[in-house]
Amino acid sequence: MRVPLLTLIRSRFDLRKKKEKSESTLTPTTPTSPTSATTTTSDDDDDNYRLKTGHASINSVVHSSSKSRTESAGLGKPKPQTATTTPRLLDLTVDNITPNTNLINSECSDPRLRYIMERLVTHLHDFARETRLSTSEWMIGLNFLVSCGQISSEVRQEFILLSDVLGLSLLVDSINHPKPPNSTEGSVLGPFHTHDAPVLENGASMTSDPEGIPMLALCTIKDTDGNPISGVKIDIWETDSSGNYDVQHSDRDEPSERCVMVSDDNGQFWFKGIKPVSYPIPNDGPVGKMLQLLGRHCWRPSHMHFMFEKPGWDHLITALYLRGDPYETSDAVFGVKESLIVDLKTVNDQMAQQYGMKEGDLLLEYDFVLVTEQQTQALRDSNAIKAMRDLGLTMKLVDHLPVPDVD
Repeated sequence: MRVPLLTLIRSRFDLRKKKEKSESTLTPTTPTSPTSATTTTSDDDDDNYRLKTGHASINSVVHSSSKSRTESAGLGKPKPQTATTTPRLLDLTVDNITPNTNLINSECSDPRLRYIMERLVTHLHDFARETRLSTSEWMIGLNFLVSCGQISSEVRQEFILLSDVLGLSLLVDSINHPKPPNSTEGSVLGPFHTHDAPVLENGASMTSDPEGIPMLALCTIKDTDGNPISGVKIDIWETDSSGNYDVQHSDRDEPSERCVMVSDDNGQFWFKGIKPVSYPIPNDGPVGKMLQLLGRHCWRPSHMHFMFEKPGWDHLITALYLRGDPYETSDAVFGVKESLIVDLKTVNDQMAQQYGMKEGDLLLEYDFVLVTEQQTQALRDSNAIKAMRDLGLTMKLVDHLPVPDVD
């Protein structure tokens, strides 16, 4: 019997929560705040805090985590910095906590990390000020992040799921892999790609699902000038007819509904699979609860994943989506783009004989267009410079990433 692996994970998570008597949910009934930094706390205080909230106090977490990190790294106790090496802070207020935090972080020697942290702190503090974030809301947010970590495992990454449903995954991919006109756009990777897919020859079948609707895929890979690209490694994966990936089945003994292929001298590859179906993303954890509170559904439209790799060419992660799917315009993880929506055709008699299919079987045809690493890098650099200019920032590119130009 096939039992979805996510069900087993959920059971283990529920048992662990019950054992620890922890209420790490998105909406705790009695949100609490950590002890003020100016208040002296004892071991008894930490124990009382744990009993009330199910969590260690911020004080105990900081000390225990710092100790474990330094001891495990063999660094010993960190040396105190002198007043001459530490920036002097102003008297802290709601208005100046941001520049004070950025001042302390400005000692970082890595210009890119320093810039990222300056922007992160600034936007994070502005968010708190603009929303007038309450203490209870702040603690709900912290407990939500704790819950994301607790439910994550080797086969489930709740933080990646969170990034997906917030649109961050697609945004980062679009920034780092911009596409010129007439090239294939990217989509989200998703959490179900594996590295054990079998390498198949053209014409082979990647499915072992007898319930799936047979589909033949005929694809080509070209450059932006229309020339075929040979020797491209292609990873392909999809769900079975029940809407589950093979890794979601507890009795998985070998890969199914996935394969690796290589384009031939004409840039072509073809294979047999099944018609993709729509399916829900994991919704039994904190991210699923968040979607419920937001009134959002957790469904992805029917699609098939593709990943293309060849030295000198920009790494492309994308997917093809079936036109007419009820979730086509409301994908829970924002993966759908108009250029990636396809219409399925049917196999005619001649094709059926040529490819070992039946007349009337479904047919997927698509021409993928790749761009070179140089093309992508040039476009990414120009986009970065324009974005910084539009923000009124004086920047320069270091390793093709923007940092403040202070020279």
